[in-house]
Amino acid sequence: MSQRDTLVHLFAGGCGGTVGAILTCPLEVVKTRLQSSSVTLYISEVQLNTVNGASVNRVARVSPGPLHCLKIILQKEGPRSLFRGLGPNLVGVAPSRAIYFAAYSTCKERLNNVFAADSTQVHMVSAGAAGFTAITATNPIWLVKTRLQLDARNRGEIRMSAFDCIRKVYRADGVKGFYRGMSASYAGISETVIHFVIYESIKRKLLEHKIASTIDEDEESVKEASDFAGLMLAAATSKTCATSIAYPHEVVRTRLREEGTKYRSFFQTLSLVVKEEGYGSLYRGLTTHLVRQIPNTAIMMCTYEVVVYLLNG
Repeated sequence: MSQRDTLVHLFAGGCGGTVGAILTCPLEVVKTRLQSSSVTLYISEVQLNTVNGASVNRVARVSPGPLHCLKIILQKEGPRSLFRGLGPNLVGVAPSRAIYFAAYSTCKERLNNVFAADSTQVHMVSAGAAGFTAITATNPIWLVKTRLQLDARNRGEIRMSAFDCIRKVYRADGVKGFYRGMSASYAGISETVIHFVIYESIKRKLLEHKIASTIDEDEESVKEASDFAGLMLAAATSKTCATSIAYPHEVVRTRLREEGTKYRSFFQTLSLVVKEEGYGSLYRGLTTHLVRQIPNTAIMMCTYEVVVYLLNG
Protein backbone atom coordinates (compact mmCIF):
# COMPACT_ATOMS: atom_id res chain seq x y z
CA MET A 1 0.00 0.00 0.00
CA SER A 2 1.38 3.41 -1.00
CA GLN A 3 1.71 6.35 1.36
CA ARG A 4 -1.12 8.08 -0.48
CA ASP A 5 -3.44 5.10 0.02
CA THR A 6 -2.63 5.06 3.74
CA LEU A 7 -3.45 8.78 4.01
CA VAL A 8 -6.70 8.22 2.12
CA HIS A 9 -7.79 5.54 4.62
CA LEU A 10 -6.67 7.73 7.55
CA PHE A 11 -8.73 10.67 6.29
CA ALA A 12 -11.74 8.54 5.34
CA GLY A 13 -11.78 6.77 8.69
CA GLY A 14 -11.55 10.07 10.54
CA CYS A 15 -14.43 11.57 8.55
CA GLY A 16 -16.64 8.55 9.08
CA GLY A 17 -16.04 8.42 12.81
CA THR A 18 -16.59 12.16 13.31
CA VAL A 19 -19.92 12.29 11.48
CA GLY A 20 -21.24 9.27 13.36
CA ALA A 21 -20.11 10.58 16.77
CA ILE A 22 -21.86 13.94 16.42
CA LEU A 23 -25.19 12.52 15.26
CA THR A 24 -25.43 9.83 17.95
CA CYS A 25 -23.88 11.56 21.01
CA PRO A 26 -27.14 11.80 23.06
CA LEU A 27 -27.68 8.05 22.80
CA GLU A 28 -24.06 7.49 23.86
CA VAL A 29 -24.65 9.50 27.06
CA VAL A 30 -27.83 7.56 27.92
CA LYS A 31 -26.09 4.25 27.24
CA THR A 32 -23.14 5.13 29.49
CA ARG A 33 -25.44 6.19 32.34
CA LEU A 34 -27.38 2.92 32.07
CA GLN A 35 -24.15 0.91 32.22
CA SER A 36 -22.87 2.63 35.37
CA SER A 37 -23.19 1.30 38.91
CA SER A 38 -25.09 4.45 39.97
CA VAL A 39 -27.91 3.87 37.50
CA THR A 40 -30.48 3.22 40.27
CA LEU A 41 -30.19 6.88 41.28
CA TYR A 42 -32.44 7.59 38.35
CA ILE A 43 -35.38 5.73 39.91
CA SER A 44 -37.82 7.93 41.75
CA GLU A 45 -38.81 7.13 45.32
CA VAL A 46 -41.89 4.96 45.59
CA GLN A 47 -44.33 4.91 48.47
CA LEU A 48 -44.79 1.56 50.20
CA ASN A 49 -47.56 0.77 52.70
CA THR A 50 -46.53 -0.94 55.92
CA VAL A 51 -48.56 -3.41 57.98
CA ASN A 52 -49.88 -0.77 60.41
CA GLY A 53 -51.03 1.52 57.62
CA ALA A 54 -48.11 3.94 57.69
CA SER A 55 -46.20 4.62 54.56
CA VAL A 56 -42.51 5.01 53.86
CA ASN A 57 -40.52 6.12 50.86
CA ARG A 58 -37.98 3.74 49.42
CA VAL A 59 -35.87 3.83 46.31
CA ALA A 60 -36.80 1.15 43.83
CA ARG A 61 -33.80 -1.06 43.06
CA VAL A 62 -34.60 -1.78 39.45
CA SER A 63 -32.88 -0.57 36.32
CA PRO A 64 -34.52 2.34 34.49
CA GLY A 65 -35.37 2.11 30.83
CA PRO A 66 -33.68 4.27 28.17
CA LEU A 67 -36.65 6.66 27.88
CA HIS A 68 -36.88 7.13 31.66
CA CYS A 69 -33.14 7.81 31.86
CA LEU A 70 -33.40 10.30 29.00
CA LYS A 71 -36.35 12.04 30.66
CA ILE A 72 -34.52 12.44 33.98
CA ILE A 73 -31.39 13.79 32.29
CA LEU A 74 -33.46 16.40 30.46
CA GLN A 75 -35.40 17.36 33.60
CA LYS A 76 -32.50 17.58 36.05
CA GLU A 77 -29.53 18.48 33.87
CA GLY A 78 -30.94 20.05 30.71
CA PRO A 79 -30.49 19.26 27.00
CA ARG A 80 -26.80 20.24 27.01
CA SER A 81 -26.04 17.21 29.19
CA LEU A 82 -26.94 14.94 26.29
CA PHE A 83 -23.75 16.16 24.62
CA ARG A 84 -21.49 15.61 27.64
CA GLY A 85 -18.18 14.15 26.49
CA LEU A 86 -18.68 15.25 22.88
CA GLY A 87 -15.45 17.27 22.99
CA PRO A 88 -13.21 14.32 23.90
CA ASN A 89 -15.32 12.17 21.58
CA LEU A 90 -14.56 14.45 18.63
CA VAL A 91 -10.92 14.73 19.67
CA GLY A 92 -10.65 10.96 19.94
CA VAL A 93 -12.95 9.55 17.31
CA ALA A 94 -11.14 10.99 14.29
CA PRO A 95 -7.66 9.71 15.22
CA SER A 96 -9.11 6.47 16.63
CA ARG A 97 -11.04 5.63 13.48
CA ALA A 98 -8.26 6.94 11.28
CA ILE A 99 -5.69 4.73 13.03
CA TYR A 100 -8.11 1.80 12.96
CA PHE A 101 -8.97 1.94 9.27
CA ALA A 102 -5.39 2.65 8.22
CA ALA A 103 -4.12 -0.29 10.29
CA TYR A 104 -6.93 -2.53 9.04
CA SER A 105 -6.40 -1.76 5.35
CA THR A 106 -2.59 -2.03 5.65
CA CYS A 107 -2.74 -5.31 7.56
CA LYS A 108 -5.33 -6.73 5.17
CA GLU A 109 -3.21 -5.94 2.12
CA ARG A 110 -0.14 -7.59 3.62
CA LEU A 111 -2.01 -10.66 4.84
CA ASN A 112 -3.56 -11.15 1.40
CA ASN A 113 -0.06 -12.24 0.35
CA VAL A 114 0.10 -14.77 3.20
CA PHE A 115 -3.42 -16.24 3.30
CA ALA A 116 -6.05 -16.60 0.59
CA ALA A 117 -6.94 -13.11 -0.60
CA ASP A 118 -9.88 -11.54 1.30
CA SER A 119 -10.43 -14.72 3.29
CA THR A 120 -12.02 -14.91 6.73
CA GLN A 121 -8.56 -15.37 8.30
CA VAL A 122 -7.35 -12.14 6.71
CA HIS A 123 -10.35 -10.16 7.95
CA MET A 124 -10.15 -11.60 11.49
CA VAL A 125 -6.44 -10.94 11.99
CA SER A 126 -6.63 -7.51 10.35
CA ALA A 127 -9.59 -6.43 12.49
CA GLY A 128 -7.91 -7.73 15.67
CA ALA A 129 -4.60 -5.98 14.94
CA ALA A 130 -6.34 -2.74 14.02
CA GLY A 131 -8.47 -2.82 17.17
CA PHE A 132 -5.46 -3.44 19.42
CA THR A 133 -3.55 -0.56 17.83
CA ALA A 134 -6.40 1.95 18.09
CA ILE A 135 -7.31 1.00 21.68
CA THR A 136 -3.74 1.29 22.94
CA ALA A 137 -3.28 4.69 21.32
CA THR A 138 -6.54 6.35 22.38
CA ASN A 139 -7.72 4.80 25.69
CA PRO A 140 -6.96 7.97 27.76
CA ILE A 141 -9.34 9.98 25.59
CA TRP A 142 -12.18 7.51 26.06
CA LEU A 143 -11.64 7.41 29.83
CA VAL A 144 -12.08 11.20 30.00
CA LYS A 145 -15.17 10.97 27.78
CA THR A 146 -16.76 8.34 30.04
CA ARG A 147 -16.03 10.34 33.21
CA LEU A 148 -17.65 13.43 31.68
CA GLN A 149 -20.72 11.47 30.61
CA LEU A 150 -21.11 10.07 34.13
CA ASP A 151 -20.75 13.54 35.68
CA ALA A 152 -24.44 14.12 36.49
CA ARG A 153 -25.04 17.64 37.81
CA ASN A 154 -28.26 19.59 38.10
CA ARG A 155 -29.04 22.69 36.07
CA GLY A 156 -26.99 25.71 37.16
CA GLU A 157 -24.19 23.70 38.77
CA ILE A 158 -20.66 24.16 37.45
CA ARG A 159 -19.87 21.26 35.17
CA MET A 160 -16.53 19.48 35.13
CA SER A 161 -14.51 20.30 32.03
CA ALA A 162 -12.24 17.90 30.16
CA PHE A 163 -9.16 19.60 31.63
CA ASP A 164 -10.61 19.38 35.16
CA CYS A 165 -11.18 15.68 34.58
CA ILE A 166 -7.62 15.14 33.32
CA ARG A 167 -6.16 16.87 36.38
CA LYS A 168 -8.43 14.88 38.70
CA VAL A 169 -7.49 11.54 37.16
CA TYR A 170 -3.78 12.34 37.24
CA ARG A 171 -3.84 13.47 40.89
CA ALA A 172 -5.75 10.35 41.97
CA ASP A 173 -3.98 7.61 40.00
CA GLY A 174 -1.17 9.15 37.97
CA VAL A 175 -0.56 8.22 34.34
CA LYS A 176 -1.82 4.65 34.84
CA GLY A 177 -5.24 6.08 35.72
CA PHE A 178 -5.78 7.03 32.09
CA TYR A 179 -5.55 3.37 31.08
CA ARG A 180 -8.33 2.05 33.30
CA GLY A 181 -10.75 -0.09 31.35
CA MET A 182 -8.23 -0.95 28.66
CA SER A 183 -8.39 -4.67 29.50
CA ALA A 184 -12.14 -4.58 28.81
CA SER A 185 -11.47 -2.74 25.55
CA TYR A 186 -9.04 -5.49 24.53
CA ALA A 187 -11.75 -8.03 25.30
CA GLY A 188 -14.01 -5.98 23.04
CA ILE A 189 -11.71 -6.65 20.09
CA SER A 190 -13.79 -9.80 19.64
CA GLU A 191 -16.73 -7.56 18.74
CA THR A 192 -14.64 -5.77 16.14
CA VAL A 193 -13.45 -9.05 14.64
CA ILE A 194 -17.00 -10.43 14.39
CA HIS A 195 -18.23 -7.15 12.92
CA PHE A 196 -15.64 -6.96 10.14
CA VAL A 197 -15.82 -10.64 9.23
CA ILE A 198 -19.58 -10.38 8.71
CA TYR A 199 -19.30 -6.95 7.03
CA GLU A 200 -16.65 -8.08 4.54
CA SER A 201 -18.65 -11.23 3.79
CA ILE A 202 -21.83 -9.28 3.02
CA LYS A 203 -19.84 -6.69 1.07
CA ARG A 204 -18.29 -9.45 -1.06
CA LYS A 205 -21.72 -10.99 -1.72
CA LEU A 206 -23.10 -7.60 -2.79
CA LEU A 207 -20.16 -7.10 -5.16
CA GLU A 208 -20.58 -10.57 -6.65
CA HIS A 209 -24.29 -9.93 -7.16
CA LYS A 210 -23.58 -6.64 -8.92
CA ILE A 211 -21.00 -8.23 -11.22
CA ALA A 212 -23.36 -11.10 -12.02
CA SER A 213 -26.18 -8.71 -12.86
CA THR A 214 -24.05 -6.53 -15.15
CA ILE A 215 -24.99 -7.09 -18.77
CA ASP A 216 -21.78 -5.78 -20.30
CA GLU A 217 -18.93 -7.10 -18.16
CA ASP A 218 -16.40 -4.99 -20.08
CA GLU A 219 -18.13 -1.81 -18.96
CA GLU A 220 -16.35 0.03 -16.14
CA SER A 221 -18.11 -0.42 -12.83
CA VAL A 222 -19.41 2.83 -11.33
CA LYS A 223 -20.72 3.00 -7.80
CA GLU A 224 -24.32 4.13 -7.47
CA ALA A 225 -26.39 5.36 -4.52
CA SER A 226 -27.84 1.86 -4.14
CA ASP A 227 -24.33 0.45 -3.67
CA PHE A 228 -23.67 2.72 -0.69
CA ALA A 229 -27.13 1.94 0.71
CA GLY A 230 -26.17 -1.74 0.53
CA LEU A 231 -22.94 -1.02 2.41
CA MET A 232 -24.90 0.81 5.12
CA LEU A 233 -27.20 -2.19 5.47
CA ALA A 234 -24.20 -4.53 5.61
CA ALA A 235 -22.59 -2.40 8.32
CA ALA A 236 -25.80 -2.22 10.37
CA THR A 237 -26.38 -5.98 10.13
CA SER A 238 -22.83 -6.95 11.03
CA LYS A 239 -22.64 -4.49 13.94
CA THR A 240 -25.94 -5.71 15.39
CA CYS A 241 -24.72 -9.31 15.43
CA ALA A 242 -21.30 -8.42 16.87
CA THR A 243 -22.65 -6.09 19.57
CA SER A 244 -25.28 -8.54 20.77
CA ILE A 245 -22.63 -11.23 21.24
CA ALA A 246 -19.87 -9.17 22.86
CA TYR A 247 -21.85 -6.51 24.76
CA PRO A 248 -20.90 -7.42 28.38
CA HIS A 249 -17.40 -5.98 27.89
CA GLU A 250 -19.02 -2.54 27.42
CA VAL A 251 -20.60 -2.68 30.88
CA VAL A 252 -17.36 -3.91 32.46
CA ARG A 253 -15.37 -1.13 30.76
CA THR A 254 -17.72 1.59 32.01
CA ARG A 255 -17.53 0.25 35.58
CA LEU A 256 -13.72 0.18 35.45
CA ARG A 257 -13.65 3.80 34.33
CA GLU A 258 -15.90 5.08 37.11
CA GLU A 259 -14.37 7.42 39.66
CA GLY A 260 -13.48 5.94 43.06
CA THR A 261 -14.68 2.57 41.95
CA LYS A 262 -14.43 -0.80 43.68
CA TYR A 263 -13.79 -2.44 40.32
CA ARG A 264 -10.14 -3.30 39.68
CA SER A 265 -9.72 -5.73 36.77
CA PHE A 266 -11.74 -7.22 33.94
CA PHE A 267 -12.59 -10.62 35.43
CA GLN A 268 -12.96 -9.27 38.98
CA THR A 269 -15.46 -6.68 37.69
CA LEU A 270 -17.29 -9.25 35.58
CA SER A 271 -17.77 -11.63 38.49
CA LEU A 272 -18.66 -8.84 40.94
CA VAL A 273 -21.34 -7.37 38.66
CA VAL A 274 -22.90 -10.81 38.17
CA LYS A 275 -22.74 -11.60 41.90
CA GLU A 276 -24.29 -8.31 43.05
CA GLU A 277 -26.70 -7.54 40.21
CA GLY A 278 -27.26 -10.74 38.24
CA TYR A 279 -26.47 -11.73 34.68
CA GLY A 280 -29.07 -9.35 33.26
CA SER A 281 -26.97 -6.37 34.37
CA LEU A 282 -24.31 -7.35 31.84
CA TYR A 283 -26.75 -6.34 29.12
CA ARG A 284 -27.97 -3.13 30.73
CA GLY A 285 -28.21 -0.40 28.11
CA LEU A 286 -28.02 -2.85 25.19
CA THR A 287 -31.18 -1.51 23.54
CA THR A 288 -29.90 2.06 23.68
CA HIS A 289 -26.50 0.92 22.47
CA LEU A 290 -28.02 -0.84 19.46
CA VAL A 291 -30.25 2.13 18.65
CA ARG A 292 -27.14 4.32 18.71
CA GLN A 293 -24.62 1.90 17.24
CA ILE A 294 -26.58 0.70 14.22
CA PRO A 295 -27.02 4.14 12.58
CA ASN A 296 -23.61 5.27 13.85
CA THR A 297 -21.83 2.30 12.27
CA ALA A 298 -23.87 2.54 9.08
CA ILE A 299 -23.08 6.27 8.76
CA MET A 300 -19.41 5.75 9.64
CA MET A 301 -18.81 2.84 7.25
CA CYS A 302 -20.72 4.48 4.39
CA THR A 303 -18.86 7.78 4.88
CA TYR A 304 -15.59 5.86 4.91
CA GLU A 305 -16.43 4.00 1.69
CA VAL A 306 -17.63 7.20 -0.02
CA VAL A 307 -14.50 9.17 0.91
CA VAL A 308 -12.19 6.33 -0.23
CA TYR A 309 -14.12 6.06 -3.49
CA LEU A 310 -14.00 9.83 -4.15
CA LEU A 311 -10.31 10.23 -3.28
CA ASN A 312 -9.32 7.22 -5.36
CA GLY A 313 -11.77 8.35 -8.05
